Amino acid sequence: MKNSIRLFAASLCLATAPLFAGPVVETSTAATDDTSTGVLPIEFTLEGAYIGESDVERGFRENRDFTEVHSHARFIYRPLTKVGYLRLGADWERFDFDGFDSFIQPISSGSTVLGVFDSQLPETLQSVSAVIGLDTKLSDSFLIRFEAMPGLYGTEDLDSDTFNVPFVLGGSYIYSSDLQFIFGVSVNYERSFPVFPGLGVRWRFASNWVLNAVAPTPRLEFELSRNLTLYAGADLKGTTVRVDEDFGETRRDNRLNNAVLSYTEIRTGGGLDWKITPQIKLSAEGGYVPYRNFDYHRANVRYKHEQGAPYGALSFRAAF
Repeated sequence: MKNSIRLFAASLCLATAPLFAGPVVETSTAATDDTSTGVLPIEFTLEGAYIGESDVERGFRENRDFTEVHSHARFIYRPLTKVGYLRLGADWERFDFDGFDSFIQPISSGSTVLGVFDSQLPETLQSVSAVIGLDTKLSDSFLIRFEAMPGLYGTEDLDSDTFNVPFVLGGSYIYSSDLQFIFGVSVNYERSFPVFPGLGVRWRFASNWVLNAVAPTPRLEFELSRNLTLYAGADLKGTTVRVDEDFGETRRDNRLNNAVLSYTEIRTGGGLDWKITPQIKLSAEGGYVPYRNFDYHRANVRYKHEQGAPYGALSFRAAF
């Protein structure tokens, strides 16, 4: 059962969460419109979140009372070509953890701690990558996106050992203005499951209600007004990185030297989208993180969720 939950969470997160098929519905329609607005075709995203104290454990090892700051920035330039809109830009993402307290619990009854060791989990996971992709269409109903992110995926030190090229191929079938079906596949050689398929649907089932069941942010939306939308659902975050070549030496486990680490978290909650202008949107949300997982899948070292935490997040998006 635990393995099934881990696989489900990882498959939804897709390790390249910002890139999955969800945005295709919103952006590819504009991307395949032959009319020009005369505005520089760019997209910009800035996200930040704080997660309160939480616990994860591995056997008799436990990491307690650590907090998280998540930061993400992305810039995309979308020039029009004969085959569609190119997607050229850069992406930066960082997870910072503070307050790791790794220790061995007592084997027998009592409160005596037998030993304290350095945490087997890094305090920073980060990536810096280029974005190279294409939005195009097979017909007026079939919209396609390909996007690759060649870059460095590591911890505090980024070097050539951390280079990777995850990519996604996704798209949407527009059945009507109220109903679209989403499909795609995410590929990342470093993950324990390198290839993940995915399906989703975006359905306006009432004048003010939209079911947006698409990873990485499946949710139910209610349009309070033309510029304000309330929503409730999930936000699936994660990354796959390579730690330093000597990381395991001070952790008493040489399996962790230069090891690949996949991190997954699921946020559940609600929030508000405010369209400041048709091109600019500000979002605020809050809720609870019920699931986390740190997985050195090639070293067979996994830290599973033990205790969740509250979170708050803000995001700014602009698309011209």
